[in-house]
Formats: sequence, C-alpha cells, structure tokens
Amino acid sequence: MAVQPRTRRETWRLLFLLSPSLFWLIVFFFIPLLLVFAMSFGQRGTYGGVRWHLNLENYARLFDPLYLRIFWRTFRIALTTTLLCLLIGYPLAYFIATRPVRWRSSLVLLLMIPFWTNFLVRTYAWLVILRDQGLINTLWTGPIHAFLLQVAEAVPLPFWSSLVQATAQPLPLFGTDLAIIIGLVYGWLPDMVLPTYAAIERLDRSLIEAAQDLYANRLQTFLRVILPLTMPGIVAGSVLVFIPSLGAYITPDLLGGARSIMIGNVIYAQFMSARDYPFGSATSFVLMAVMVVGTLIYFRMGGGETEV
Repeated sequence: MAVQPRTRRETWRLLFLLSPSLFWLIVFFFIPLLLVFAMSFGQRGTYGGVRWHLNLENYARLFDPLYLRIFWRTFRIALTTTLLCLLIGYPLAYFIATRPVRWRSSLVLLLMIPFWTNFLVRTYAWLVILRDQGLINTLWTGPIHAFLLQVAEAVPLPFWSSLVQATAQPLPLFGTDLAIIIGLVYGWLPDMVLPTYAAIERLDRSLIEAAQDLYANRLQTFLRVILPLTMPGIVAGSVLVFIPSLGAYITPDLLGGARSIMIGNVIYAQFMSARDYPFGSATSFVLMAVMVVGTLIYFRMGGGETEV
C-alpha cells in the first residue's frame, strides 16, 4: 500500500509537536557539543581557558604511549565487564524467563531493588568491601589465616606454609583493574539481564520442541536455536553495558585510585585540575567516536528495526 505524502498542514503540526524536544536538544545538547568540538582544535591558555589558535596538536597528543595505554586499559576493562555481565546475566535472564508467569515479575523486581539505591552509594559500599581493611581482607587475614595456621601446625606440609604466608598479607584488591571490573559488573548487570530476558521471553517454545523432536541435544538446541534467536537481546545488552563502562568515571575514581585510571578520569582531570579544556575536549570526542562505532556495530549486527 502506497504511503500518502503529508500535507503542509500536517508537516507544520508535526513540527509544532516536536518543537519542545527539538529546542531542548539544540540548546542543551547540539550547541554545547559544537562548542566542545571547536575547543578541541584550540590551545590551552597560560592560566587556563582557550586560545583560539586552530590546530590538531590535541588529537596528535593522544598518540602518546601514556594515553594509548590508558585507552587500551579502558577498552580492556569495558570489554571484560561486558563479557562477565553476559556470562552472569544470560543464565539469570534465562532462569527468570523460564519460570511460571506469576513469578517472573517478582523475580525481575528482586533483581532491580538493589539498584534503586544511588550508584555512588553502591560504589562506596564496594570500597568498604575491597579495601585493605575491608570485609574481604578482614576475613582473609583473620579467620582464614588462623584456620590455615592451625592446619599447618597439625599437617606440616610445604604448601600449607605458603598459604599461611599468603593469608598473612591483605589481598591486593583496591586500586586494581579487578576492583574496577567488579564495581562495573555490579553496576551494569541489570542492563544486560533486562534485554536478554525480553528476548528469551519472546522466544517461540515450539521451535525448541521441534529441535528436540529432530533429536537435537540440549547443547545443539541452545547453539542452533536459542542463541541465534536471542542474539538481538544479547547485542542490545552488550551495547548498554559496553558504552557506559567505556566512559565510566565514578567507579575507577573510587575503586581504582591513582594506580588504575580510565579515560573518563583523564577527561575529568583535564577539565577540573589541569584546566586544559582543548585537550579534554579532544579526548572526549575520540571517546565519543568509539561509542558511535560501537552503536553502529550494534545496528549492523541486527539490533535495529528490520524493514517490513
């Protein structure tokens, strides 16, 4: 059926309805974005600010090995976070989606309740757990160390003495990439569970029964039926986890300390400490370009709407 072209009156009515959102996007998003983009080609002033001497030095500076290492660490942490969220979230989503209908809403609610608390508060909670005097290391150097010490006295084997020596010192958790990954996985896990849960819930169960009728085992059914049909949910969840993990600031700032920083910390430092707005703007736009590429890959892999 051919689509009738809009009349001029309908077009003006549509523009009128869209005008509040268009005004908001232009004033508070598009114009500031243009200003930041323009600043990325400037130079830092002597006492901060921007000198409008257009050049590409800020972008060339990003190829310094120091910043390349930070970019690589950021990408590695974001990718690891996404994979861990997928490994944890997909089985959880599958479990919820295969429960009786009367239990599904309650299980989703239980998943979301802890995340109603402010993200900063939850990150501080992990700081209390992972630091050298935190819960894990208190147990590690306390009851666990005492237990292994008693076992070593009763059974004097060489490897027991090594375990006792290991438990005498706190585990190096705080200020590491591992601490950042733990915080990010905890923070963004629902963003992986919810899209995959929606995809699994919409799955046609008759296709699974048909695969079983054709003598496919559970692994073959999962790999050749369930996984391909739920791939849009996996891709959507991966994008929703990877992009915010790539630009994370609070989690690496609190859990990574000064020893493990991500590109979000570099951007914050350039704007708030170094007052190097041009370099901070250039770094922001490179990070934004990476996020845009990730979004395009999402649509390329079938995450967008299909044509009818």
